Amino acid sequence: MRIQMKILMMACLVLCLISTAYAALGNAVYYDPPYTKSACYQNQDHGTMVTGVSDALWDGGRACGRKYKVQCVRGANTAPHPCHDGASVEVEVVDYCRQPCNGVLNLSKDAFAVIADTVAGKVQVEYNPV
Repeated sequence: MRIQMKILMMACLVLCLISTAYAALGNAVYYDPPYTKSACYQNQDHGTMVTGVSDALWDGGRACGRKYKVQCVRGANTAPHPCHDGASVEVEVVDYCRQPCNGVLNLSKDAFAVIADTVAGKVQVEYNPV
């Protein structure tokens, strides 16, 4: 019984480490309200914690409704210390960010403000599917 418990604990530890290792990195920018009309939901309001995604995540429109946990990692330009330490935000994909899109994620201004100073305009983020 003790050996089985040790194996189970090791398996859980490995799974936790694997899920952390799959965090993706990319740049995030923001757009100003209103957050409707969107490519996914036209004029339906999906709140303020929303994002558009670039071709890297769009998946032919199948990205609509996906949720990501986003955290600022560091600045992507000359803004000093743009990240809000430890802050993260959960956003829903509601739109497509057409080329030239300056980030993998085009966050609502409200969502961006949770994780970083909007004066920065662009930051590097870590994002994970929820």
